[in-house]
Amino acid sequence: MAKQTGIIKLKGTIGGISFYKTADGHLAREKGGVDGNRIANDPAFQRTRENGSEFGRAGKGGKLLRNAIRILLQNAKDKRVVSRLTKTLVAVTKTDTNNERGLRTLQDGDLSLLNSFEFNLNGKLGTTLFAPFTNAFDRVSGDGTVNLDAFSPTVRIAAPTGTTHFKVVMGASELDFENETSTFENDETAILPYTAADTAAIALTASLTANSTLPVVQVLGVEFYQEVNGQMYELKNGAYNALAIVIVDTP
Repeated sequence: MAKQTGIIKLKGTIGGISFYKTADGHLAREKGGVDGNRIANDPAFQRTRENGSEFGRAGKGGKLLRNAIRILLQNAKDKRVVSRLTKTLVAVTKTDTNNERGLRTLQDGDLSLLNSFEFNLNGKLGTTLFAPFTNAFDRVSGDGTVNLDAFSPTVRIAAPTGTTHFKVVMGASELDFENETSTFENDETAILPYTAADTAAIALTASLTANSTLPVVQVLGVEFYQEVNGQMYELKNGAYNALAIVIVDTP
């Protein structure tokens, strides 16, 4: 592919060249590729069909997860989170040893590969929150919990310039990849001042179905605010908010 330069940027197809816009800028490439009917039926493309089937399954799984945690994800994501998450879920699919190639599934793969997945590389939880915390998921009761002892925000949280306040958020979701359904619950602190004074101890809980037989993920994040004339505004529209998967629990 080639990058478009100049004042006027093109979109569409001219003379067999496709012009389009991506996160990397305005690009151009020559149209081409193998006929779709041949890919769907030619035995020579069996591996391609198998890969496509599993990639599609991973893409649907990623959409399911993103939609499940949308209330938190909309405040903490980067431009490439969809492709990064799909890549990880493709890797999960490849760990399925129960099904043949092309039929491998997420639910039969090693979902622990999702652990520590960062939804926003511009503000990673691992380089934002340095306060020790404990977290757990109790499958019998369905409760997901996060606990933090009292800590000094300016010491234990690496906040972007301009931060006056912050809050800690968490959520838990059951994911049914086979039926493409999910449940989600979340909890959060109040908006707290970003100062040197210690916070109170923090205890967050999200309750899901008791004795669930589905995979469960728990996410933890930090959101930043700036106070202006007594009003709270998301700092830089949440560009540096952190959110990551901190538990993957499978039955």
